[in-house]
Amino acid sequence: MKKLLQLFAFSILLGNSINAQSQDVINLLKDWKFQTGDNMEYSKPGFDDSKWKTIYPGRFWEEQGVRDYNGYAWYRIKVVIPSKIKERAYYKDSLKFFLGVIDDADQAFLNGKQIGQTGWYPENFQKAIDEKSYQKLRRYAVSTKSPDILWDKENVIAVRVYDIWYGGGITSKPIDISMCDWTDSLKIDYQSNGFQRGVNDKIGKKVFLNNISKKIWEGTFSIDISIAESKKNVYKSNVVVSLKPNESKEISFYLEQQSDIATVRYSFIEKQTKIELFATEEMPYILTPPTAKTPRINGAKIFGCRPNNPFLFTIPATGERPIKFSAEGLPNGLNLDAVTGIITGKVTTKGEYKVKLSAENKLGKSVRDFKIVIGDQISLTPPMGWNSWNCWGLSVDDAKVRDCADYMVSSGLVNHGWTYVNIDDGWEAASRNAQGEILSNEKFPDMNKLSDYVHNKGLKLGIYTSPGPKTCGNYLGSYLHESQDAQTYGKWGIDYLKHDWCSYGDIATNMNIDELMRPYHNMRYALNEVPRDIVYSLCQYGMGSVWEWGNKVGGDLWRTTGDIVDTWESLSGIGFSQDVAAPYSQPSGFNDPDMLIVGWVGWGPNLHPTKLTTSEQYLHISLWALQSAPMLIGCDLTKLDGFTLNLLTNDEVIEIDQDILGKSAQVVYREGTVQIWSKDLEDGSKAVGIFNLGETPIKGQIKWSDIKVNGKQTVRDVWRQKDMGVFTDKFEATVPVHGVYLVKISPAK
Repeated sequence: MKKLLQLFAFSILLGNSINAQSQDVINLLKDWKFQTGDNMEYSKPGFDDSKWKTIYPGRFWEEQGVRDYNGYAWYRIKVVIPSKIKERAYYKDSLKFFLGVIDDADQAFLNGKQIGQTGWYPENFQKAIDEKSYQKLRRYAVSTKSPDILWDKENVIAVRVYDIWYGGGITSKPIDISMCDWTDSLKIDYQSNGFQRGVNDKIGKKVFLNNISKKIWEGTFSIDISIAESKKNVYKSNVVVSLKPNESKEISFYLEQQSDIATVRYSFIEKQTKIELFATEEMPYILTPPTAKTPRINGAKIFGCRPNNPFLFTIPATGERPIKFSAEGLPNGLNLDAVTGIITGKVTTKGEYKVKLSAENKLGKSVRDFKIVIGDQISLTPPMGWNSWNCWGLSVDDAKVRDCADYMVSSGLVNHGWTYVNIDDGWEAASRNAQGEILSNEKFPDMNKLSDYVHNKGLKLGIYTSPGPKTCGNYLGSYLHESQDAQTYGKWGIDYLKHDWCSYGDIATNMNIDELMRPYHNMRYALNEVPRDIVYSLCQYGMGSVWEWGNKVGGDLWRTTGDIVDTWESLSGIGFSQDVAAPYSQPSGFNDPDMLIVGWVGWGPNLHPTKLTTSEQYLHISLWALQSAPMLIGCDLTKLDGFTLNLLTNDEVIEIDQDILGKSAQVVYREGTVQIWSKDLEDGSKAVGIFNLGETPIKGQIKWSDIKVNGKQTVRDVWRQKDMGVFTDKFEATVPVHGVYLVKISPAK
C-alpha cells in the first residue's frame, strides 16, 4: 500500500521561487554516493565512499535498482560552499540545508557533525506512524559562524535514512543549500484553495500572503494572468499590503473561464529591498465539450461474472433523464430495471452472451452491442471507481463512504462507468471475536448495511487487508485467517479486495519469487471458496516483477510501484516507468500504477487541492488510459469541482482505458523530454499520446512508421472530441509543459 502511511508529497509551495539575483542556491540535485546498511563511520568526512553506488535524489531508491530493500541506507555528497553566498545575502546569520521529503526517517550530518533529525527509527515504530515524519520537509539550519561549515572548501554531507516499507530515500525535489533569507519568512499560499466558480460563472480563487516571522513586511502584491501561447494579458491587479508579525492577507480574483492555457503569476515586491517573491500556476482549462442531452451508452463493452454468483451491472448512460433502458438477449437469470439501468440476478451456465443495450429519452435513442461472459474470469476491463486512501487515509469512516456513493451517482460519474467504492485501511477492529472472525471498528458499525446502501445505487463495495499480521496503518491483517476473512467479506457483500504486503515482510523468510507469491496464493485459494465475485488486487509495490506472475496467483490487477503522491516528480517517475510491465497487460490481469491524484487529496484528514498543474492532470489521465490502468479516483467527491468532473467524464478517453483487448500502450518514441506511447485498440485503430516531460512547450510529431500504420489516416483529438482531418505519413501538434496531446488514429474512409 502506501508505504506505511504514505509519503505526502510536499507541504512546501513548490511554485514559490525568488528572483535569481536575490539569492545564491547550491543545487544538490546531482549524483550522490549510496550504500545500504548502517555504520556511523559513514558520517565522517574522511570515509572512502568511492566504491559506493551512484544514485540520484528525487526518486525512491527502489526505482534506481535497489529493489526490495527496507532498512538503513546512507547518502553522501561532496560540495564546495562558496563564501560569496554569505557575502551577497540580505541576511547573513544562517545557512539552510533543504533536503525535501525523506522516506521515512533521517539524520543529516555536515562534516561528521549532526545538523538535524526528522522521524523515528525502529525502536519507536509507533511514534513514526503517529507523527507521519515521512510527510515532513527537511530544513536544517546551521549558523554561518559554525566551524562545521568549511567555507570555500569541500564539505561532506551525509544522510542516514531508515525506510520501514517500500519507497525509501531522498524522494523529492528540489534539494539545495542557500542562505536563510527573508523569503523564508513570507509565503505565497496559492495551493490551500482550488479554483472555484463565482458570480456570473466566473472562475477564480483565494490566495494568501502569509507572514510567518516577527517582522512587519510591506510591499506590493500583484496577480498577472496571461495566455501561455499568445502572451496576451487577460487579468491584472496590484494591491499594496502591510503584514504584521504572523499575519495573513487574503486576496481573491475571478475572471472568465479560459479555453486556452493561461498562466497565473503571483508576485510580492518588498518595499525596502525591491526583492521579488513569486509563484506561478496554470489556470484550469477545459478541453472536453459538455455532455449531450441525447442518450449515449458509455463505458466497457464487456462484463465478466462467474456462474451462480450475484450479478450486478449498471448500464452507464448519459443524457437527459428520464431514460428508459432495455436489453435484448440477456441470459436466463438476469433482470433489468428499465428505470435505473441496473442489471441483477444469477446465471448458472457458462458462456458468452451477446446483448444489445438500449437507452432512450425524449431526444433520441442509443444502442450498443454488449458482451456478457459467464466464466472463470472477472474484471475483463480495468476497474473504475474510488478509493478512500488518497483523500482520507486512516480517517475514513462509514459516513464518508456513503457520501462518496451518493456523489458518484448525483455527480453523474456512474453514468460514465465509475463503479467501485473502495474502503482502504482503517476500518478494522482492534481484535477478532471469540471465533477468530475479523470485525469492523466503531467507524463502521454495520458493514452489511453499508454494502446494501452501495449496491442499491448500482455500485460495488471494496475493502482492504494485508497478508501480514498488521496492515500498513497498524490495524489487524489477515495472516493465518485468510479463509475466515474471505468468508466474512463474502457475507458482508464485498466486491473488491486490496491485499497489501505491509507487515508480511516480517513473515517472509526471504524475498525470492516463491516467497513473494505465497501470501497471494493463500488469499486466492480462500476467495475461490466464496460464492461471490471479488476482484483481487495485489499490492506489493512491484517486488519481484509482479507483472510476470500476478496472473499465476489469481490476481486481477497488481501494483507495479510504490505509492503515488500529487507531485510531478511522483507522477512522472511512476507513469513513465511502466513500459517494462506493459507487455503483460491483459483482460483480468492489469498493471496498476496506483490511484488517481486529481481533485482534493490529502491522505486524511486535512485535504488540499492536488498540486498537479492542469496540464499534468490531463497527462495523468491520458497515460493511465493508454496503459489500461485501473482508474480509482482518490479525491473527496463532495468537493468535486467542474474541471475535475470534466476531466473524469470524457467518454472517449475512458473507452481507451476500457478497450476490450486490455493491452497497454508501449513507448514507440523517446528522445530528450518527448515520449510517444501507442496502444492497439479492438476496432483496429491506435490510441497515441505525445508527452512533453520538459519545461517548455514542444512541437511533437507522430510518424506512421513508428506506430506501424501507413497511408491516409484520420486523426481525432480525444480530449476535444474533434476530428483534426486526414493526414499522410505523420501528424504534428503543440504539447504544453508537462502535458499531452492524445489522439485516436484510424484508417481514412
